[in-house]
Parts: sequence; structure tokens; C-alpha cells
Amino acid sequence: MDNLTDQFINYLRLERGLADNTIRAYSRDLTMLARFLEKSGITPLEVSQDRIGEYVRTLRKSLSARSVARNISATKMFFRFLVSEGHIRENPARLLETPRLARKLPDVLSMAEVERLLAQPDAATARGKRDRAMLELLYATGLRVSELIGLKVLNINLESGYVRTMGKGSKERLVPIGGKAIEAVSGYLSNGRFELLRGANLPYLFLNFRGRPLTRQGFWKIIKKYGKEAGIRKEVTPHSLRHSFASHLLEAGADLRSVQIMLGHEDISTTQIYTHVTRNKLKDLHEKCHPRP
Repeated sequence: MDNLTDQFINYLRLERGLADNTIRAYSRDLTMLARFLEKSGITPLEVSQDRIGEYVRTLRKSLSARSVARNISATKMFFRFLVSEGHIRENPARLLETPRLARKLPDVLSMAEVERLLAQPDAATARGKRDRAMLELLYATGLRVSELIGLKVLNINLESGYVRTMGKGSKERLVPIGGKAIEAVSGYLSNGRFELLRGANLPYLFLNFRGRPLTRQGFWKIIKKYGKEAGIRKEVTPHSLRHSFASHLLEAGADLRSVQIMLGHEDISTTQIYTHVTRNKLKDLHEKCHPRP
């Protein structure tokens, strides 16, 4: 199965243009499928519809509904690929039903909480300037954490007020940034980044104290530390600022399509989850302020 899996992964990367994280997740899912088929003594070219159903039943015993849904998606796509390449005639996974997942509303920070969070970094130090620039930029643009840490100095234009990022599926987009973020990034570039470089010559905008590109794990630790110092009881993650960016824009009257473009969502239905948050806030406001709630 290894050769077929390699062909499929190459297809996902080169032809579908899926993000590396998605490809890694699908690869792990197919490893589970390979183990099941190996124990059953069959290959992907021999597997039946009943045996695929049995495989999914084993998944439901040990995995969450979300993990099962992703595994089913990977399995169906894998067998569709085998059909398209002429390896098999029919897709044995075609009738699999993906479990319906409950839509979890994002944990959004209030504007006051965002202000407290952004005020935490000590701008007198190089690290503090970096951290302030990262937090301000994240809230100003709604970037994913992978997009933030992947930024290069050339990706940001402070004069025009735009950042250029490469999102999921290697799709490029331009996102505007406001004055506060421009000020913070400018301060970091003029007096902070050079100290962190430690003589190296790297293109990445944000660096760790060793002069290397900042990692996802590194930024997670940074933002969680500041969330705790700010006294925010909610779980503060990079996605907290992304969610807050979108929700606060919609609350202020931004249209859904514009927010979708800035977030880099391929499907507007993904962006619509933020309208639920806005509606809930409006309902709370109505009950609090209307004379006959």
C-alpha cells in the first residue's frame, strides 16, 4: 500500500494544493487504514464495501467524531483517487456517511480583554517589541498562526498598510493592517529584530531568542503567558485573536464577504459561524436594554 499512498500524497500536494498540515493528517489516517487492511490480509485493490464499513466501526470505538469524520474523508478521497488512476473500478468507500459534527462557537475575547492582552508585552526589550508586534498584527489581520510565523520581512508593506500571506492550499492574499499594528511592527523592525538576529541573515519577520524563526509551539507559549498575565479567564490561543478579529469586524458592521476574504476562507459557510456569535451578542443586548424583553 505504501506506493499507492505515496502517489496519493503527491497528488494532494501537487494537484490539489492542500496545506501541509492537512496532508500530514491524511497521511496518518491512511496509516491507520493500512494497518487495518494488513491485519485483514488484503490490499486496497481488494477491499470490499463491507470491509470498509467494518474499518469505520473500529474507528468509532477509539476516536472522536471529528477524527472519524476526517478519517472517512481521507479514505473516500484515497479510493476516488485509485478509481481515477485506473487501479480499481469502483470506490468501496463511496457510501460511507460522514458523522455530523456539532458546530462549536469560537471563544471570542471582548474588546476590553483584547486591550489588556495587547498591553502586556514590555516594549522596552527586544522580545517585548517582537511580542507586541505579533499580537497587534494578529489582531489586526486575523492571520492563522502558521501564516504569522511564516511571514518574511518582504511580506509586509508598512507604507501601504498591507501584509501579503500564503494561506491554505498555497493561496496568496493581501490583508490590510491598521495604524496600531503598523506602529508596533515598525518599532520592532527598527529597534528589536536586529538584536534577535544575532548576526544571522534570515528573511523571517519574527525570530526567537536564538535568532531562529519562531515556531508554532513557541508562539502558543507566548500568547498563553500574556493571557494569564492579563487576567483573562478564557483560554487564550492564537485562534482567540483570529476569532476576535472576525467577530469584532462583523459587530461593527463589516460585511461577511469582506471578512471571508481577509480570513482566507475558501467557503463563506466557514465564515458564517461568526454571525452566530454576533447574533448571540445582539440577543443579550436586546434582553438587557429593551423595555419589554
